[in-house]
Amino acid sequence: MLPATPFAMLAGLMASLQGALFDWDGVVIDSSAAHEHSWALLAEEEKKPLPEGHFVRGFGRKNTVIIPEILEWTTDPAEIARLDARKEALYREIIRERGIEPLPGVRELLQGLNDAGIPCSVGSSTSRENIETIMDIAGLREYFAAITSAEDVSAGKPDPEVFVVAARKIHRQPEDCVVFEDAIHGIEAGLAGGMKVVAVATTNKLEDLGIAHLAVHRLTDVDVPRLRGLFS
Repeated sequence: MLPATPFAMLAGLMASLQGALFDWDGVVIDSSAAHEHSWALLAEEEKKPLPEGHFVRGFGRKNTVIIPEILEWTTDPAEIARLDARKEALYREIIRERGIEPLPGVRELLQGLNDAGIPCSVGSSTSRENIETIMDIAGLREYFAAITSAEDVSAGKPDPEVFVVAARKIHRQPEDCVVFEDAIHGIEAGLAGGMKVVAVATTNKLEDLGIAHLAVHRLTDVDVPRLRGLFS
């Protein structure tokens, strides 16, 4: 981690827990199998190859980066947009067919934050339609005051834009927010935005998440008092 500037250090001393920003896939829900299957279905439809290790390398990245840079299928913007839309449509079909539940500890943590008057906001590189579809299926909509999705930002993680916008939507300063992330690019985005970061070992090993302020196996290991302690 880069050394903090004097301004950032001063802001950190004055910061307090006032907002919670949640990545979606791998934090609130685990739909990695559905995502991976939707890429396989798309590749089959399009008769295109899937490079070995593509899913791990693309985890937490926007489809508009994955398609041209990781899969190397096309660089044509119109074709990227078409493939992006179709991939996500396939993903939603899988979710509607299989159903989905929040990860362990998610509902309890969200309830605790809501009870403490700490607004929660989604900050994800997935599409708004995906998030809202799962919110309704899993019964999570009541816990979130705002959603920031792929449509709301121009830069993907590790750029901090998605979390900065997510904080703004709940009228909070970034340094007063905690970010929940599972992907390395997302952890880097939260740190770059000046937030406290809690890393969840859903898609990476716990020992690989040391750059975060706190790394846990699952969100059952986190509660509001422990989060407040990150700001003391």
